Amino acid sequence: MHKTSEQLIMLVVINVALLAVGAAISGGTFLSLFNFQSMASQVPEIGLLAIGVMLAMCAGNGGIDLSGIALANLSGVLSAVIVSSFLSATDSETGFSLAFMAMTVGIGFAGGVINGLLISKLNITPILCTLGTQMAFMGLAVVVSGGKAVTVGSPDLLSRIGNDMFLGVPIGFLIFAVVAALIAAVLKFTPYGLWLMLMGTNPKAAVYAGFPRTGILVATYAISGTLSGLAGMIIAARNVNVKYDYGSSYLLIAILVVVMAGVKPEGGYGRVICVVLSAIALQLMSSLLNFGGLSNFVRDFAWGLLLLTFLAVGRYDVAGFLMPFKGQNKSSGPGPQAPKPTN
Repeated sequence: MHKTSEQLIMLVVINVALLAVGAAISGGTFLSLFNFQSMASQVPEIGLLAIGVMLAMCAGNGGIDLSGIALANLSGVLSAVIVSSFLSATDSETGFSLAFMAMTVGIGFAGGVINGLLISKLNITPILCTLGTQMAFMGLAVVVSGGKAVTVGSPDLLSRIGNDMFLGVPIGFLIFAVVAALIAAVLKFTPYGLWLMLMGTNPKAAVYAGFPRTGILVATYAISGTLSGLAGMIIAARNVNVKYDYGSSYLLIAILVVVMAGVKPEGGYGRVICVVLSAIALQLMSSLLNFGGLSNFVRDFAWGLLLLTFLAVGRYDVAGFLMPFKGQNKSSGPGPQAPKPTN
Protein backbone atom coordinates (compact mmCIF):
# COMPACT_ATOMS: atom_id res chain seq x y z
CA MET A 1 0.00 0.00 0.00
CA HIS A 2 1.21 3.49 -0.84
CA LYS A 3 2.65 5.54 2.02
CA THR A 4 0.05 8.28 1.44
CA SER A 5 -2.85 5.86 1.89
CA GLU A 6 -1.21 4.27 4.93
CA GLN A 7 -0.82 7.66 6.63
CA LEU A 8 -4.41 8.63 5.88
CA ILE A 9 -5.77 5.33 7.17
CA MET A 10 -3.62 5.55 10.30
CA LEU A 11 -4.98 9.03 11.11
CA VAL A 12 -8.56 7.89 10.56
CA VAL A 13 -7.96 4.93 12.89
CA ILE A 14 -6.39 7.22 15.51
CA ASN A 15 -9.39 9.55 15.43
CA VAL A 16 -11.88 6.68 15.69
CA ALA A 17 -9.89 5.11 18.55
CA LEU A 18 -9.80 8.42 20.44
CA LEU A 19 -13.55 8.82 20.03
CA ALA A 20 -14.08 5.28 21.34
CA VAL A 21 -11.79 5.84 24.34
CA GLY A 22 -13.48 9.17 25.09
CA ALA A 23 -16.91 7.59 24.96
CA ALA A 24 -15.78 4.79 27.29
CA ILE A 25 -14.22 6.99 29.99
CA SER A 26 -16.97 9.62 29.94
CA GLY A 27 -20.00 7.41 29.79
CA GLY A 28 -20.95 8.81 26.39
CA THR A 29 -20.84 12.53 27.21
CA PHE A 30 -17.62 12.89 25.19
CA LEU A 31 -19.69 12.25 22.06
CA SER A 32 -22.26 14.92 22.83
CA LEU A 33 -23.02 17.59 20.22
CA PHE A 34 -21.98 20.35 22.61
CA ASN A 35 -18.55 18.76 23.15
CA PHE A 36 -18.03 18.29 19.41
CA GLN A 37 -18.92 21.94 18.80
CA SER A 38 -16.57 23.05 21.57
CA MET A 39 -13.68 21.02 20.15
CA ALA A 40 -14.40 22.16 16.58
CA SER A 41 -14.24 25.80 17.65
CA GLN A 42 -10.67 25.27 18.96
CA VAL A 43 -9.24 23.44 15.93
CA PRO A 44 -8.92 26.38 13.44
CA GLU A 45 -6.18 28.26 15.31
CA ILE A 46 -3.84 25.27 15.48
CA GLY A 47 -4.93 23.91 12.11
CA LEU A 48 -4.15 27.11 10.20
CA LEU A 49 -0.73 27.44 11.86
CA ALA A 50 0.00 23.77 11.13
CA ILE A 51 -0.79 24.12 7.41
CA GLY A 52 1.65 27.03 7.30
CA VAL A 53 4.34 24.89 8.93
CA MET A 54 3.57 22.09 6.44
CA LEU A 55 4.07 24.37 3.44
CA ALA A 56 7.41 25.61 4.78
CA MET A 57 8.57 22.03 5.39
CA CYS A 58 7.54 20.96 1.89
CA ALA A 59 9.89 23.61 0.47
CA GLY A 60 12.86 21.53 1.69
CA ASN A 61 16.31 22.73 2.78
CA GLY A 62 15.27 22.46 6.42
CA GLY A 63 12.32 24.74 5.77
CA ILE A 64 10.09 25.55 8.74
CA ASP A 65 8.14 28.55 10.00
CA LEU A 66 8.66 29.11 13.72
CA SER A 67 7.15 32.59 13.65
CA GLY A 68 3.53 31.55 13.13
CA ILE A 69 1.95 32.17 16.54
CA ALA A 70 4.08 35.28 17.14
CA LEU A 71 2.89 36.71 13.82
CA ALA A 72 -0.70 35.75 14.63
CA ASN A 73 -0.50 37.61 17.93
CA LEU A 74 1.20 40.61 16.31
CA SER A 75 -1.50 40.81 13.66
CA GLY A 76 -4.20 40.84 16.33
CA VAL A 77 -2.48 43.33 18.62
CA LEU A 78 -1.39 45.73 15.88
CA SER A 79 -4.78 45.60 14.14
CA ALA A 80 -6.64 46.25 17.38
CA VAL A 81 -4.47 49.28 18.18
CA ILE A 82 -4.60 50.77 14.68
CA VAL A 83 -8.27 50.15 13.90
CA SER A 84 -9.36 51.35 17.36
CA SER A 85 -7.61 54.66 16.68
CA PHE A 86 -10.10 55.64 13.96
CA LEU A 87 -13.10 53.31 14.42
CA SER A 88 -15.17 52.39 17.46
CA ALA A 89 -16.05 48.73 18.03
CA THR A 90 -19.38 49.79 19.55
CA ASP A 91 -20.43 52.67 17.27
CA SER A 92 -19.38 51.10 13.98
CA GLU A 93 -19.43 47.36 14.56
CA THR A 94 -19.47 46.21 10.93
CA GLY A 95 -16.85 48.72 9.82
CA PHE A 96 -14.60 47.86 12.74
CA SER A 97 -14.96 44.13 12.07
CA LEU A 98 -14.20 44.41 8.34
CA ALA A 99 -11.21 46.72 8.90
CA PHE A 100 -9.87 44.50 11.67
CA MET A 101 -10.17 41.31 9.60
CA ALA A 102 -8.54 42.89 6.55
CA MET A 103 -5.67 44.28 8.61
CA THR A 104 -4.93 41.03 10.45
CA VAL A 105 -4.68 39.10 7.19
CA GLY A 106 -2.64 41.90 5.59
CA ILE A 107 -0.16 42.03 8.47
CA GLY A 108 0.20 38.26 8.36
CA PHE A 109 0.86 38.40 4.61
CA ALA A 110 3.49 41.14 5.07
CA GLY A 111 5.26 39.17 7.82
CA GLY A 112 5.31 36.08 5.62
CA VAL A 113 6.77 38.02 2.69
CA ILE A 114 9.53 39.30 5.00
CA ASN A 115 10.35 35.71 5.99
CA GLY A 116 10.39 34.60 2.36
CA LEU A 117 12.63 37.44 1.19
CA LEU A 118 15.12 36.94 4.02
CA ILE A 119 15.35 33.20 3.32
CA SER A 120 15.48 33.41 -0.48
CA LYS A 121 17.52 36.58 -1.02
CA LEU A 122 19.95 36.39 1.91
CA ASN A 123 20.10 32.56 2.01
CA ILE A 124 19.45 32.49 5.74
CA THR A 125 18.66 29.06 7.14
CA PRO A 126 14.84 28.95 7.54
CA ILE A 127 14.87 27.76 11.14
CA LEU A 128 17.23 30.57 12.18
CA CYS A 129 15.43 33.18 10.10
CA THR A 130 11.97 32.40 11.43
CA LEU A 131 13.34 32.10 14.98
CA GLY A 132 14.69 35.63 14.59
CA THR A 133 11.47 37.00 13.10
CA GLN A 134 9.51 35.21 15.82
CA MET A 135 11.38 37.23 18.42
CA ALA A 136 11.04 40.40 16.35
CA PHE A 137 7.27 39.95 15.88
CA MET A 138 6.78 39.23 19.57
CA GLY A 139 8.94 42.20 20.58
CA LEU A 140 7.00 44.53 18.28
CA ALA A 141 3.72 43.28 19.75
CA VAL A 142 5.05 43.98 23.26
CA VAL A 143 6.12 47.51 22.28
CA VAL A 144 2.80 48.30 20.59
CA SER A 145 0.69 46.93 23.44
CA GLY A 146 2.96 47.95 26.33
CA GLY A 147 3.03 44.31 27.40
CA LYS A 148 -0.69 44.36 28.24
CA ALA A 149 -3.75 42.78 26.72
CA VAL A 150 -5.42 44.94 24.07
CA THR A 151 -9.20 45.04 24.04
CA VAL A 152 -10.87 44.16 20.75
CA GLY A 153 -14.39 44.00 22.13
CA SER A 154 -17.28 42.04 20.66
CA PRO A 155 -18.40 43.80 17.48
CA ASP A 156 -21.25 41.85 15.92
CA LEU A 157 -19.64 40.44 12.76
CA LEU A 158 -16.34 39.53 14.40
CA SER A 159 -18.08 38.01 17.40
CA ARG A 160 -20.24 35.85 15.14
CA ILE A 161 -17.19 34.44 13.38
CA GLY A 162 -15.68 33.44 16.70
CA ASN A 163 -18.73 32.18 18.54
CA ASP A 164 -21.72 31.47 16.28
CA MET A 165 -22.73 28.33 14.40
CA PHE A 166 -23.87 27.66 10.86
CA LEU A 167 -25.97 24.50 10.53
CA GLY A 168 -24.62 23.40 13.91
CA VAL A 169 -20.96 23.83 12.92
CA PRO A 170 -18.78 26.64 14.35
CA ILE A 171 -18.19 29.34 11.73
CA GLY A 172 -14.47 29.41 12.55
CA PHE A 173 -14.19 25.71 11.74
CA LEU A 174 -16.02 26.22 8.44
CA ILE A 175 -13.53 28.98 7.53
CA PHE A 176 -10.66 26.62 8.38
CA ALA A 177 -12.18 23.82 6.26
CA VAL A 178 -12.67 26.11 3.24
CA VAL A 179 -9.12 27.49 3.49
CA ALA A 180 -7.68 23.98 3.85
CA ALA A 181 -9.62 22.81 0.77
CA LEU A 182 -8.39 25.80 -1.26
CA ILE A 183 -4.74 25.18 -0.35
CA ALA A 184 -5.11 21.46 -1.10
CA ALA A 185 -6.50 22.35 -4.54
CA VAL A 186 -3.64 24.80 -5.18
CA LEU A 187 -1.03 22.17 -4.27
CA LYS A 188 -2.67 19.54 -6.46
CA PHE A 189 -3.78 21.45 -9.55
CA THR A 190 -1.39 24.40 -10.00
CA PRO A 191 2.23 24.66 -11.16
CA TYR A 192 3.09 26.17 -7.78
CA GLY A 193 2.20 22.91 -6.02
CA LEU A 194 4.32 20.88 -8.42
CA TRP A 195 7.26 23.27 -8.14
CA LEU A 196 7.05 23.33 -4.34
CA MET A 197 7.16 19.54 -3.99
CA LEU A 198 9.87 19.03 -6.60
CA MET A 199 11.99 21.78 -5.08
CA GLY A 200 11.66 20.11 -1.70
CA THR A 201 12.58 16.73 -3.18
CA ASN A 202 15.68 17.91 -5.07
CA PRO A 203 16.42 21.63 -4.77
CA LYS A 204 19.56 21.51 -6.95
CA ALA A 205 17.73 19.81 -9.80
CA ALA A 206 14.89 22.30 -9.43
CA VAL A 207 17.32 25.22 -9.80
CA TYR A 208 18.97 23.69 -12.87
CA ALA A 209 15.51 23.01 -14.34
CA GLY A 210 14.76 26.71 -14.15
CA PHE A 211 12.24 26.68 -11.29
CA PRO A 212 11.65 30.19 -9.86
CA ARG A 213 13.21 29.41 -6.48
CA THR A 214 12.83 32.91 -5.06
CA GLY A 215 9.23 33.20 -6.17
CA ILE A 216 8.32 29.80 -4.74
CA LEU A 217 9.92 30.53 -1.36
CA VAL A 218 8.40 33.99 -1.07
CA ALA A 219 4.97 32.65 -2.09
CA THR A 220 5.25 29.76 0.38
CA TYR A 221 6.11 31.92 3.37
CA ALA A 222 3.61 34.58 2.27
CA ILE A 223 0.85 31.95 2.34
CA SER A 224 2.09 30.72 5.71
CA GLY A 225 2.06 34.29 7.05
CA THR A 226 -1.43 34.89 5.66
CA LEU A 227 -2.63 31.78 7.50
CA SER A 228 -1.05 33.17 10.68
CA GLY A 229 -2.92 36.44 10.16
CA LEU A 230 -6.15 34.51 9.65
CA ALA A 231 -5.44 32.56 12.84
CA GLY A 232 -4.87 35.87 14.64
CA MET A 233 -8.24 37.09 13.40
CA ILE A 234 -10.01 33.96 14.68
CA ILE A 235 -8.18 34.21 18.03
CA ALA A 236 -9.43 37.79 18.40
CA ALA A 237 -12.93 36.76 17.34
CA ARG A 238 -13.07 34.10 20.05
CA ASN A 239 -11.68 36.36 22.79
CA VAL A 240 -12.44 39.87 23.95
CA ASN A 241 -8.71 40.68 24.24
CA VAL A 242 -5.54 39.93 22.28
CA LYS A 243 -2.08 39.65 23.80
CA TYR A 244 1.49 39.17 22.61
CA ASP A 245 1.99 35.83 24.42
CA TYR A 246 -1.29 34.09 23.62
CA GLY A 247 -0.91 30.38 22.80
CA SER A 248 2.67 29.95 24.01
CA SER A 249 2.50 26.18 23.35
CA TYR A 250 0.90 26.50 19.90
CA LEU A 251 4.24 26.30 18.08
CA LEU A 252 5.03 22.89 19.57
CA ILE A 253 1.52 21.64 18.88
CA ALA A 254 1.55 22.88 15.26
CA ILE A 255 4.84 21.09 14.60
CA LEU A 256 3.47 17.95 16.27
CA VAL A 257 0.37 18.10 14.05
CA VAL A 258 2.55 18.30 10.94
CA VAL A 259 4.83 15.45 12.02
CA MET A 260 1.82 13.26 12.85
CA ALA A 261 0.45 14.05 9.39
CA GLY A 262 3.50 12.40 7.83
CA VAL A 263 5.03 15.56 6.36
CA LYS A 264 8.71 14.97 5.63
CA PRO A 265 10.96 17.38 7.56
CA GLU A 266 13.47 17.18 4.69
CA GLY A 267 10.80 18.41 2.28
CA GLY A 268 8.99 17.23 -0.84
CA TYR A 269 5.91 15.63 0.69
CA GLY A 270 2.82 16.74 2.58
CA ARG A 271 -0.97 16.44 2.34
CA VAL A 272 -3.43 18.98 3.67
CA ILE A 273 -6.11 16.35 4.46
CA CYS A 274 -3.62 14.54 6.70
CA VAL A 275 -2.80 17.79 8.50
CA VAL A 276 -6.52 18.43 9.08
CA LEU A 277 -7.07 14.93 10.47
CA SER A 278 -3.95 15.26 12.60
CA ALA A 279 -5.16 18.58 14.04
CA ILE A 280 -8.51 17.00 14.89
CA ALA A 281 -6.72 14.06 16.56
CA LEU A 282 -4.63 16.44 18.69
CA GLN A 283 -7.77 18.28 19.77
CA LEU A 284 -9.43 14.98 20.69
CA MET A 285 -6.35 14.04 22.73
CA SER A 286 -6.39 17.40 24.49
CA SER A 287 -10.06 17.02 25.37
CA LEU A 288 -9.42 13.48 26.63
CA LEU A 289 -6.68 14.75 28.94
CA ASN A 290 -9.08 17.40 30.22
CA PHE A 291 -11.72 14.75 30.86
CA GLY A 292 -9.08 12.80 32.78
CA GLY A 293 -8.41 15.83 34.98
CA LEU A 294 -4.74 16.16 34.00
CA SER A 295 -3.02 19.54 34.24
CA ASN A 296 -1.69 21.57 31.33
CA PHE A 297 1.86 20.76 32.43
CA VAL A 298 1.23 17.04 31.94
CA ARG A 299 -0.35 17.80 28.57
CA ASP A 300 2.70 19.74 27.38
CA PHE A 301 4.93 16.87 28.48
CA ALA A 302 2.72 14.45 26.56
CA TRP A 303 2.91 16.62 23.41
CA GLY A 304 6.72 16.74 23.57
CA LEU A 305 7.00 12.98 24.10
CA LEU A 306 4.55 12.34 21.28
CA LEU A 307 6.53 14.60 18.93
CA LEU A 308 9.78 12.73 19.64
CA THR A 309 8.01 9.40 19.15
CA PHE A 310 6.60 10.32 15.75
CA LEU A 311 9.93 11.76 14.61
CA ALA A 312 11.67 8.50 15.57
CA VAL A 313 9.02 6.36 13.88
CA GLY A 314 9.19 8.45 10.72
CA ARG A 315 12.98 8.40 10.50
CA TYR A 316 13.73 4.79 11.34
CA ASP A 317 12.29 1.45 10.32
CA VAL A 318 10.96 0.50 13.74
CA ALA A 319 9.63 -2.85 12.55
CA GLY A 320 13.03 -3.71 11.07
CA PHE A 321 14.73 -2.69 14.30
CA LEU A 322 12.44 -4.93 16.37
CA MET A 323 12.79 -7.86 13.91
CA PRO A 324 16.33 -7.51 12.50
CA PHE A 325 16.46 -10.99 10.93
CA LYS A 326 13.31 -10.51 8.87
CA GLY A 327 14.97 -8.23 6.33
CA GLN A 328 18.13 -10.39 6.19
CA ASN A 329 16.15 -13.48 5.17
CA LYS A 330 14.56 -11.59 2.30
CA SER A 331 17.83 -10.23 1.00
CA SER A 332 19.91 -13.41 1.30
CA GLY A 333 21.45 -14.62 -1.94
CA PRO A 334 24.49 -14.16 -4.13
CA GLY A 335 25.62 -10.64 -4.93
CA PRO A 336 24.19 -7.30 -3.92
CA GLN A 337 20.51 -6.63 -4.34
CA ALA A 338 19.33 -3.97 -6.77
CA PRO A 339 17.74 -0.97 -5.09
CA LYS A 340 13.98 -0.85 -5.14
CA PRO A 341 12.40 1.97 -7.11
CA THR A 342 10.72 4.64 -5.03
CA ASN A 343 7.38 6.17 -5.80
